[in-house]
Amino acid sequence: MDHVEIAGELVRNRFPGARAAFLAGSVLTHRRTHTSDLDVVVLLAGPPAPFRESLMHEGWPVELFVQTEADWRLFVERETAARRSPLLAMCAEGVLLTDADGLGAALQAESRERLAAGPPPASAAELEDRRYALTDTLDDLRGCTDPLERTYIVADLLQRASELALLTGGHWLGGGKWLSRRLAAAEPELHSHLTAGAAAAMSHSVDGTDRFTKVVNDVLKSAGGPRWAGYSRG
Repeated sequence: MDHVEIAGELVRNRFPGARAAFLAGSVLTHRRTHTSDLDVVVLLAGPPAPFRESLMHEGWPVELFVQTEADWRLFVERETAARRSPLLAMCAEGVLLTDADGLGAALQAESRERLAAGPPPASAAELEDRRYALTDTLDDLRGCTDPLERTYIVADLLQRASELALLTGGHWLGGGKWLSRRLAAAEPELHSHLTAGAAAAMSHSVDGTDRFTKVVNDVLKSAGGPRWAGYSRG
């Protein structure tokens, strides 16, 4: 059996009363690797939902996200407020494994609509806070003489700059590989320059830090420019 059939079998055997279930994640895309797992969202009418569980099934690592419809809406609202919603993405882009009463199709349509609408906009204060933090960390990189510290500073700058670029563009955020994928989809050229610059800065090439600093400064300019002197809170 393939991964879709295996996920469907798991849902039927373990959750025979499921209202709906989705298979999602990298396993459904060209990004699938030998470590890809089966991300399965299951909607139940009541207990034992909500819970999350990791397990092995038929040789596959599986991540179960078991919820009621009320739980689903609570999690989606919480994630949306943070401008990152893996649950919306899983249901919008996943394969509908089972749909007993139409809930699955309804949630998939709603997820696609909400995901396409984008996250709530960042406030002016939040953008200023992020500009300040990025400016301050960029100064740390300019003055860094410890090659080990440099690695951590560059990694921090890569994340901060990527998030600021996504927020100013009105795009969803992500964590880890999903931050990279979100930026690559939203601004592929910037993603390429940022990641190449970070790699060069970490490798201590002659002009690596300068290249990376320039790209980060470009992100700052797009968000309103560096922010440090005169910044105040509280």
